[in-house]
Amino acid sequence: MKFIQKLIVIAIFFPFLSLFSQIKSGNIEIYNMPKKGICAHRGANETHPENTIAAFEEAIRLGAQMIEFDIRMTKDNKLIVMHDRSVDRTTDGTGLVEDLTWNKIKKLDAGQWKSEIFKGEKVPLFKDALDVFPKNIWLNIHLKGDEELGKAVAKVLLNKRRAHQGIIACNEDCAAGVKKIDANLKICNMERQGDRKEYVNETINGNYSTLQLLKKRDDGSLQNDILELKKHHIRINYYFSNTSEEAIELFDMGIDFILTDRLVELLSTAETLGIERSLQ
Repeated sequence: MKFIQKLIVIAIFFPFLSLFSQIKSGNIEIYNMPKKGICAHRGANETHPENTIAAFEEAIRLGAQMIEFDIRMTKDNKLIVMHDRSVDRTTDGTGLVEDLTWNKIKKLDAGQWKSEIFKGEKVPLFKDALDVFPKNIWLNIHLKGDEELGKAVAKVLLNKRRAHQGIIACNEDCAAGVKKIDANLKICNMERQGDRKEYVNETINGNYSTLQLLKKRDDGSLQNDILELKKHHIRINYYFSNTSEEAIELFDMGIDFILTDRLVELLSTAETLGIERSLQ
């Protein structure tokens, strides 16, 4: 009987002992994530070529609390960081991402269009971009695709142990793919074709962690929408603001993170409100 009792005690407490051991050994990492801040839209894109490692490293150096970037899938199912459907605008190549292989895309120059000093900058793979980011800032990962893209991105995020900081911004199809891999991953609802009230209600009823309000869409009800979202503990991103005056007003109203192209200016503005930079 005593032996059985010992087994029961061990069965009950072993998981907790194991957890304690993992924490003690450093296997479980706990980060103090920013509560509010500025989101670097496609990295520090004002001064650096958007959606490149150079743009991300500059945003990190400046202390951005969140960095936004876009993911697409190539013809051979590689995940790359690219906003546009084609490579034409931000590289020296031509063609749709979905029609090009990674072997083709990796040879393109993704920096010279911005400035000669960025000549040789490449289009990054999603997995390589993740290695650049510190683990104590938010990643606003905007998916440009379907359910298969959602699955693929979720797998990489989990394999790279970045689930704690990744917020996957996507449509309903992508979200379905993400949830098939792990229903606990954080998703930002980007299904906002209707009016804002409908968007807010769908976000609340769909159990999303985050939504991203569009600038000037039904802003007459912005304060009430923010209050309603706060009741349900939903993180509020706002796209976008490029002026200090507007950023101050948005933070005062309760917006959590503001996407911007004017990273230097708005990070300084946020500091005046007591929002510390995420310096590494």
